[in-house]
Amino acid sequence: MSEPRVIIAGGGIGGLAMALTLHQIGVPFTVFETVRELAALGVGINLQPNAVRELYDLGIGPADLDTIGVPSKEWALVGLNGNDIYSEPRGLLAGYKWPQYSAHRGRLHMLLYRKLIERAGPDCVKLGHKVTGYDIAPDGTVSARIRLTDGTAINESGTLLIAADGIHSEIRAQMHPDQPPINWGGAIMWRGTTKARPIRTGSSFVGFGTHRHRLVFYPISPVDPDTGLATVNWIAERTLDSADGWKNSGWFRPVEIDEFIGHFADWHYQWLDVPDLLSRAEIAYENPMIDRDPVDTWQDGPVVLMGDAAHAMYPTGSNGASQAIVDARVLGAAILDKGVNPSALAAYNEKLCGPISEVILRNRSAGPFGLLNIVDERCGGVFDNIDDVIPAEERSAFMAKYKSAAGFAVEQLNTAGPTIPAGRSLAEPVPA
Repeated sequence: MSEPRVIIAGGGIGGLAMALTLHQIGVPFTVFETVRELAALGVGINLQPNAVRELYDLGIGPADLDTIGVPSKEWALVGLNGNDIYSEPRGLLAGYKWPQYSAHRGRLHMLLYRKLIERAGPDCVKLGHKVTGYDIAPDGTVSARIRLTDGTAINESGTLLIAADGIHSEIRAQMHPDQPPINWGGAIMWRGTTKARPIRTGSSFVGFGTHRHRLVFYPISPVDPDTGLATVNWIAERTLDSADGWKNSGWFRPVEIDEFIGHFADWHYQWLDVPDLLSRAEIAYENPMIDRDPVDTWQDGPVVLMGDAAHAMYPTGSNGASQAIVDARVLGAAILDKGVNPSALAAYNEKLCGPISEVILRNRSAGPFGLLNIVDERCGGVFDNIDDVIPAEERSAFMAKYKSAAGFAVEQLNTAGPTIPAGRSLAEPVPA
């Protein structure tokens, strides 16, 4: 092979962040994506400051991010009778050097795609190409097995193969053939967006209810000055018996509001009318809250996992997309240090596989929403003074521990040097 070349399986948020990073550091690559046409699909996501920092370093700054979402100002948990359990400022208001964004997932996806095509040209992404497996050659290179939309099978050879092909990754299935099936703990999420008036700060993420029956909502667009309304993303959630596994068709399907609004029919409050919010939805989807058990390695020689292929996790920490972006940057930094070879993959695997596996398990046990579990156990979710239920020191310590584990504690992030120093590329000598 005349020059190193990286194959990226999957053109989602993680795969495109990886491609942008490789372009930035001067490494040839090709992205192979299953769908024939990319579209702005999905609803809201949160980009934590650690991911926003990496996007800034990729040259995707406030002018770009303000077109797809809004900077977050507050994160809050509220009990069943509307009283605060915990609240804290977020992003710049919390002392971070970078904001946190609440954004439309599909618009973020398309923003990354446009940036990549502008910088690397349209031929760097091959649509309608699904990577179904891999073969490692005696010389250490890798061949990706690819199926085209017409059923044709082809092979593409490269120096490395990076699997960014999601929770249903066929590359991970080959790497870990004995992995357990997707884990569903019983929670069903109905997700959608509604034009509504934002509450509290005007850009607050609010979790409301109990750990088994709750609503999460936050704006993902600025307020329209003419109507006073913003696009509010909401997640209505109910935990059921999961003993028989997920029986509905598909993992993410459009639904009618009538299919689930009954679970929230009596949630009328002076500050929030939940049935009204849900009934006026522009779109709604159903999906189970799912993840995968951690694996002991993300690497097989010249092949490595990233994003949901590596660490699909419950969205309770709002850090799935953020971690995929961080993965891309850490892997890019390893390639800068070690070169385009398996030792770079090993360094990335060593740095992230263990710690992020712990985050998977933290999120499975409710992540930062674990405070709702504690309040529910102690008082059933209804209280007058939260300090009588769980002292302020205990609440703060709980949240600090989670943020540290997930990699976005304020001082931890603010004092860290850039993952990839400005101007670094493989045009420079690789350290021995």
